[in-house]
Amino acid sequence: MITADTIRIRYAANIAFVAEEEPATTVSDFIDQLHTAAENFGMARFDTDELENAVTYLSDAASSTDETERAVLLKRAAENLAYVDDLADEYRLMV
Repeated sequence: MITADTIRIRYAANIAFVAEEEPATTVSDFIDQLHTAAENFGMARFDTDELENAVTYLSDAASSTDETERAVLLKRAAENLAYVDDLADEYRLMV
């Protein structure tokens, strides 16, 4: 089962590197770091559509009171983050 915390734990280190911060310890902080990472990726000329979508899906999931809706939103967020590790590796080579 996908949860916001499993997503955070899975991607926190790479997102924190790109956001130039320590890894997020809360989902709220992770969402903020995703937004910052998307901006930093964008400045490096990376396509950030999927990251921005992930921010929206995670934010909506965090505020959803419907379990089914939350599960769908979290699944979409995870799908949009599928290539973050590869992007972060490329970003590391540039900085």
